[in-house]
Amino acid sequence: MKDLIEQFAHYLTVECGLRPNSLKAYRADLGDFAAFLGRRGADVRRIIDRDIGAFIAAERRRGLAPTSIARKLIAVKMFFRYLVQERLVDEDVSTLLESPRAAKPLPEALSAEEVEALLAAPDAPTPLGARDRAILEMFYATGARATEVAEMNVGDVNFEYAFVLVRGKGNKERIVPVGRAALTALGEYMPRVRNLLLRGKKSDRLFVSRTGRPLDRQSMFNIVRKHALAAGIPADTSPHMLRHSFATHMLAGGADLRVVQEMLGHSDISTTQIYTHLEKDRLKAVHSRYHPRG
Repeated sequence: MKDLIEQFAHYLTVECGLRPNSLKAYRADLGDFAAFLGRRGADVRRIIDRDIGAFIAAERRRGLAPTSIARKLIAVKMFFRYLVQERLVDEDVSTLLESPRAAKPLPEALSAEEVEALLAAPDAPTPLGARDRAILEMFYATGARATEVAEMNVGDVNFEYAFVLVRGKGNKERIVPVGRAALTALGEYMPRVRNLLLRGKKSDRLFVSRTGRPLDRQSMFNIVRKHALAAGIPADTSPHMLRHSFATHMLAGGADLRVVQEMLGHSDISTTQIYTHLEKDRLKAVHSRYHPRG
């Protein structure tokens, strides 16, 4: 089954444009499925829906969260769809199983004051401080994901027209405006500080380490967490929380939902609509607190 999983992984990479992090998750989930079938002495080409159901039940007994179980079942379903498509199995037995509906938690967002404290945390006069401030400003200015900011190139930033090119999931590109504060921070970082960090090395990547290597997704998480601690805001602050904050604050300020959808790179507007719930909750809290009959 290992060979079939690798064929499927190649298909996801080449045909679907799946990102490395998502691909890693699919491999892990299908690896668990293969190990389960191995313990049962079952061949993936001859299993029935009950075998998949038994796998899901076993994962549930392990205490996995509903979201993790839903993700594993989705991985198995996509795998079988591929096997049928390639005529490696005769029947897609996974269609008989219904995906568990995992409740979508509301995303957490920082307050405007917390964001200001975070953006002010880096020691801007130092090279790494200037770089980190530019990174934090870029997150909040664009609502981009950690991987998207890590993979930005120098040529993606247009200072004249104040926008940045963001490459999202499936290599889809979108243009996102960048405000004055973020452009100022970027201007203080490049080219002088960036060239200093590069130490003579060549790289197209916008953000680099102290040794001149391109920063990756994990580096972005570490940078945000480091400055969150320094700013005295929640220690679990992450790039994704800044993305949530961007969307929530934009909608609270009166931005059109579809414009925010476009800037976030959401293909489905219902994904963006979750942020309107946050603002509704805030309004309800204010109403309850201050209205005489709230």
